[in-house]
Amino acid sequence: MGVLTFSLNVTLDGCVDHQEGIADDETHAHFTRLLHEGGAMLWGRITYEMMEGYWPAVARGDVDAPPAIREWAVALEAKPKYVVSSTRTDFPWTNSHHVTGDLREAVQKLKDATPAGVLLGSGTLATELDRLDLIDEYQLLIHPMITGHGPKLYQGGLPSTRRLELIAARPLSNGAVAMHYRRAR
Repeated sequence: MGVLTFSLNVTLDGCVDHQEGIADDETHAHFTRLLHEGGAMLWGRITYEMMEGYWPAVARGDVDAPPAIREWAVALEAKPKYVVSSTRTDFPWTNSHHVTGDLREAVQKLKDATPAGVLLGSGTLATELDRLDLIDEYQLLIHPMITGHGPKLYQGGLPSTRRLELIAARPLSNGAVAMHYRRAR
């Protein structure tokens, strides 16, 4: 059985706006490594639509991009992508699949079928899956900035505090810190 790992960029004040943060080679290499280690991606519809509008073109070479960004795009293109949506059923991007039925059962089934683990990359969906007690690990890249705006991590709230165990903390040369936690049970 694989684990479900929530992985996202976040600023010191909890902002998870995709336009905030340091988008350099080192950051992309970090997320490419996570992508290679995992067996599949899991997103909500909004994140999927944001990603499908740009990354396939980078992977095909239709958009000029530095090597680290292209490597991320190519790895993402090949990775199975699962999408939770109640408003959309057609997901044409390569290796994309619609998650249907009961959310708890569907995500648990995906975890069970993915020994290398599932990487969750949507903030709103993470809140829902954490409420269902399905997230096992957290790999957050903390960026050295305070934005004072934007969507916040766990903006929808949780029913109780989540205690975490530190697995690793790795500073990047750009000032960001890669934090890896496991859920304390």
